[in-house]
Amino acid sequence: MAATQLTEGTITLGGQTLFYREAKPAQQAPRLAVLLLHGIRFSSETWLNLQTLSKLAEAGYRAVAIDLPGLGNSKDATAPAPVGEPAPSSFLKSVFEALLLDQAVVISPSLSGMYSLPFLFQHSELLKAYIPVAPICTEKFPATQYAGVKTQTLIVYGDQDVQLGEVSLNNLKNLPNHEVMLMKGAGHACYRDKPEEWHLGLLNFLKSLE
Repeated sequence: MAATQLTEGTITLGGQTLFYREAKPAQQAPRLAVLLLHGIRFSSETWLNLQTLSKLAEAGYRAVAIDLPGLGNSKDATAPAPVGEPAPSSFLKSVFEALLLDQAVVISPSLSGMYSLPFLFQHSELLKAYIPVAPICTEKFPATQYAGVKTQTLIVYGDQDVQLGEVSLNNLKNLPNHEVMLMKGAGHACYRDKPEEWHLGLLNFLKSLE
């Protein structure tokens, strides 16, 4: 098992302070960077406790998990859009710049779709790949807009997530360069219901990008 380094820090965007946790290999340059977003009841701590951060770092990746505005340790920051409305794509672009990310993979569950989808459509050149996990806001963009995005995508959802799982899949499958990871017996937060299966699928997909 490779030695890893786990740190915490903050970035400032337009006067707002956002908290993040970061894990990376201790001895080598990372193979790729992964930015992890989160759902409304969660935070970067979710990825820490689930060991997603450490597993990514052990596999040689730089993993950065932020607390979104108004949530977790970023609760004093004001969100750039109301919950459920697409946020300006400039928000995640600023996060990328502040964290020195380029050609990174974005993991985006649930609520965070309001941030990741506008970014995907406006700044796909900054994305190495996109991993949506039953995100919100997918119905707010036309099929033609999805069809124009070439980013490699792993669509993840649990088969017990009858609402957002199905809706998001039906919209996201318009992305031409996608594959689907269906997690049987898992609900909306499928990565929490079946962490081993989640980590296996995630690491296999990341390996396929190299």
